[in-house]
Amino acid sequence: MSRVTKKIGLSLGADICWPGAYEAIVRDLNLELALGGQTVDFAVERVTVEPYDLQQPCSYAVVLDRLTHWFHTSREWIKKAVIMDGLHVLNNPWAVQSMEKQTSYAAMMKLGLPVPRTWMAPPKEHDAVATPDVGPTLDRYARLFDLGEVGRNLGYPLFMKPYDGGAWVGVTRIDNEAELKAAYEQSGRRVMHLQEAIEPFDLFVRTIGIGPQVEIVRYDPGAALHDRYKVDFFFVDGDEWSLLTDQMLTINGFFGWEFNSCESLRRGGVFHPIDFANACPDFQVTSLHYHWPNMVKKMVRWSLFCAASGHVNPPTLDWTPYFAVAKRDLPYRERLAAYADITRERMQADAFAEFCETHLAHLDEVALRFFRSDACKALIQQKVQALFPAHEVEKFTEHFWGLIRFWGKTEEDRINGGAPAAPTPDARADEPPGGLL
Repeated sequence: MSRVTKKIGLSLGADICWPGAYEAIVRDLNLELALGGQTVDFAVERVTVEPYDLQQPCSYAVVLDRLTHWFHTSREWIKKAVIMDGLHVLNNPWAVQSMEKQTSYAAMMKLGLPVPRTWMAPPKEHDAVATPDVGPTLDRYARLFDLGEVGRNLGYPLFMKPYDGGAWVGVTRIDNEAELKAAYEQSGRRVMHLQEAIEPFDLFVRTIGIGPQVEIVRYDPGAALHDRYKVDFFFVDGDEWSLLTDQMLTINGFFGWEFNSCESLRRGGVFHPIDFANACPDFQVTSLHYHWPNMVKKMVRWSLFCAASGHVNPPTLDWTPYFAVAKRDLPYRERLAAYADITRERMQADAFAEFCETHLAHLDEVALRFFRSDACKALIQQKVQALFPAHEVEKFTEHFWGLIRFWGKTEEDRINGGAPAAPTPDARADEPPGGLL
């Protein structure tokens, strides 16, 4: 049989830890797959930034992209390669570039997800120098409005947040009209959302989707960054796990995102998605810690499947099937399941599960060996050195290494039958999966 090498490109910014782990695991898997009359192997390469000919062929089967949301040079190269060469990239670069949180809220409201009530407020200030037409536009069409009335309509507390996201701006909790007006005065030229607070809530979760795989983690946004993803087990029941999985797949499938996260608050048994346009989610050991190995394994599975199978998501978005379901008179849970089934079909979830079972049965063993290695600890130290002051490097290196070692113990127990089996990549279970949700 002829031999074909499928190249996977890593389009990276400041990432340190996960690319090293990903590269090592793919190498150690030592894959040579008999597919379609060919022997298929894999190579991983980091994508460089340099001038390019728009007609220059792209040699990658898949690109794992971490730059589209902010670095225009790499984004435009990726878009060119999708158009010219049919490149498969995580995620759809046009959707990432154009879909602000505003759009994602409106779309999921349209599908009937329990998104909190949200208003958009015009910016407090405008740049008349950069945009000279803004003056005549506002003189002719801007209407005076009572911000306090908007606050009373939503009720307090509420949250003010940028319509386009951005952790660098932050989210402000507002408890009364005086705080609302003060926050608006300080918002400058930023366009802001005002959103109903889901309070009181009894659970905050973050779901992370990679292809048809979903990880569910208890989350504490008020904790330090390195402690927000909690190490907790069985904090949702089987029905809730299934619902959160279908919710994540609905969002990702609708927007053409294969690597995205969603924050949800549970109040009165209902999970309200509050933030889900995060199509370049955190992938660092310094925040994911215990959960980091599972996420790296999910990325290995999905990217190898896409490269080997030639799976390519359409470059354009088709919302028609989702809207057709929305028009049907279905109970919410059935409607959400129908949305998720559209996504599973688009992501070839059944073929993906078969690929993993047939070709990646040894991934658990290979990954466990790597995450217990000195090479893994060295990557952790490099990431810590990049983020923490010198006097804290040793302390936090040992902290994160200890959590990875704990993951290794629980993973070994799972593999050896000490805990119920983890879900298959496309599972929708009636019972929660074993181990960490």
